[in-house]
Amino acid sequence: MGFSERMKELLDQGVAASKEFAVKAGAKAQDLGERGVLMLEMKQLEGQAKKLMGRLGAEVYKAFEKGSSVSFGDPEISAILGEIGPVKEAIEKKEQEIRSRGQN
Repeated sequence: MGFSERMKELLDQGVAASKEFAVKAGAKAQDLGERGVLMLEMKQLEGQAKKLMGRLGAEVYKAFEKGSSVSFGDPEISAILGEIGPVKEAIEKKEQEIRSRGQN
């Protein structure tokens, strides 16, 4: 095999490897982008949960200030707890999606 043939073969191998790398890099970038979106959504949900926890704490504090007891049956407490549940479930779902993407 001559020098020019060998150089052509090496260049062809380099081009093929570059194409394969570009395809893999594109897929990885897309996956990282999707994970980033999921993480952002999860952070937003966590912020929502913190606000709800703050509201819950404020309601409990108001009740204690008045000398009242607090129970799940209190309308304000029950309403806030009803909002926290779905947010908690959404956070857990996002965490699971992020973990499953990390395994790929």
